[in-house]
Amino acid sequence: MPIDYTNIPSPCFVLEEELLRKNLQLIDNVQKAAGCKIILALKGFSMYSAFPIVKEYLSGATASSLNEVKLINDFMGYPAHTYMPAYLDNEFTEIMERSSFITFNSFSQWERFKERVEDFKLNNPDHLLSCGIRVNPQYSEVETDMYNPCVPGSRLGVTRDKLPDTLPDGIDGIHFHSLCENDSYTLERTLEALETRFADLLHQAKWLNMGGGHLMTREGYDTEKLIDLVQKIRAKYNIEVILEPGSAIAWRTGELVTTVLDVMDSQGIDVAILDTSFAAHMPDTLEMPYKPVIRGAFHEAQRGKPTYRMGGMTCLAGDFIGDYSFDKPLEIGDQIIFEDMIHYTMVKTTTFNGVNLPSIGIWQKNETFRLIRSFGYESFKDRLS
Repeated sequence: MPIDYTNIPSPCFVLEEELLRKNLQLIDNVQKAAGCKIILALKGFSMYSAFPIVKEYLSGATASSLNEVKLINDFMGYPAHTYMPAYLDNEFTEIMERSSFITFNSFSQWERFKERVEDFKLNNPDHLLSCGIRVNPQYSEVETDMYNPCVPGSRLGVTRDKLPDTLPDGIDGIHFHSLCENDSYTLERTLEALETRFADLLHQAKWLNMGGGHLMTREGYDTEKLIDLVQKIRAKYNIEVILEPGSAIAWRTGELVTTVLDVMDSQGIDVAILDTSFAAHMPDTLEMPYKPVIRGAFHEAQRGKPTYRMGGMTCLAGDFIGDYSFDKPLEIGDQIIFEDMIHYTMVKTTTFNGVNLPSIGIWQKNETFRLIRSFGYESFKDRLS
């Protein structure tokens, strides 16, 4: 049954529970068949009101800051898998207390904190804490440099020439992350590059974290290939395998509901100004960049049809995306629904220009809408001083 948007505020992120469960069921089937652990990456989906649903299918989550670690602890009840490019001295003890896995980005970071790790383990024998090192396989098929962790000069991970022939005492695992919304065939080629450089160390490790970017919930993704790859790696190296997808969890599970505030002619170009912002609420559309799908609209301009550039409501000149065509002219008050706006969108919103953040809600299994939260002046004020 289609969603009834009548009583949904605008703008609003709307997560569809059934779609989220469908993704999680597929992911759970993969992890069971492959014999691996698949965990939630908060950098892609941090909607903690949905964590009770996620917990039904996944047994962990990964964090890249102390705040994300706390969110995992508080709303999932798990110790975190934690990776940060660099750790802060005054946070590290709490991170150890709240984590079950900690990955270091460099050997200098490991050398700096290893004595604290050893002391913590000695004084907390019942707390299971395993440490790993992030490696750079120097292979990635990500075309946008901003999202490619293997570009020359990347600060993310250690290249093989900087590693000894033996994993240091206290380092149990190897972590890599060089995919971004890729398929299992890209993973296969990445693993070939990883093994070429790091096979000897994989034989010494207890676990391998393959990071994120495994878009297994996208239509056409070959999950059987993924299962086969994981099974072979596990068997070859006698190793535990962990995946931490960001996009796959909430891929196509909801939308951003917006409203047309004004329609204007700008030097022969029709512009629709919305009650949302691409810069503040959908920054990936400008960073990647990519053109989001609008429900019921033609994704490219169609000759003879009403065509509009979609404008955000901030004063940033570049706060727009275009052009889309519609079957009939847009009017003030019309609803514009941007598809697939739950992953890597909600987590990046800002209050630039004092624009309110979109509300957040869930369209539940019982076909009712539950408003989780609305934002106003206090949310804007609390980010400033």
